[in-house]
Amino acid sequence: MIAETIPEAYDAVGRKVLRPFDRRRGPHPTFPMGRYVSQPLTVKCENLTAVRRFLLGCKGVADKEQFGRDDYWQPPEDFEQTRKGDCEDFALWTWRQLLDLGYDTRVVFGRHGRYGIGHAWVQFFSADKCYLVEPQMSSLGETLPRLTTLRYQPKFSVEWHEGKLSYYQHAERKPNTHPFELARLLPEYFAIWGWFWIQNWWKIPRKAFRWLMSKFRKRDTNH
Repeated sequence: MIAETIPEAYDAVGRKVLRPFDRRRGPHPTFPMGRYVSQPLTVKCENLTAVRRFLLGCKGVADKEQFGRDDYWQPPEDFEQTRKGDCEDFALWTWRQLLDLGYDTRVVFGRHGRYGIGHAWVQFFSADKCYLVEPQMSSLGETLPRLTTLRYQPKFSVEWHEGKLSYYQHAERKPNTHPFELARLLPEYFAIWGWFWIQNWWKIPRKAFRWLMSKFRKRDTNH
């Protein structure tokens, strides 16, 4: 769930701006941003392990299915009652928990994966290092492989500090890490993902079937 970012490939600090949310070009909250930090939560996590334990009981659901809307940012106090939502809901709740635990943390909105799909996650700073928190990958374990962070490109982030919201815009960085450095991280990558699939071997046939069906549907569409 947590991985140290690779500085050459991830702009963790960004540039402070006044209004990063643009309804035409970027993500935008359903409610004023202060609404997501002002209401008390009923779930009080004593550490990151407890945060992960709660997230393991939550389900990823699209906004269209849950709310009948294309985009809806669920307030954290509602998310902990429904225990289901999309990436913004997972991220906002996790951000609130890390704030309560005293972390120097932000909720982040940007792009993820090979095709640059819009996504939300959390980051925090500790000992001059930035750590990425992926709430929707809690089932993988407490630690994510560092190479996984190469799939994340932050665009905007929000910070809450001493009763004030601050907004940041982040620059896109192309991975230029030395190949030897990336190779050094491969054992960690295969160890974490390998252990995950050993523990969840029974999911492999179902995922393989879904992958094949998606290929067939794509081929039929092209024809």
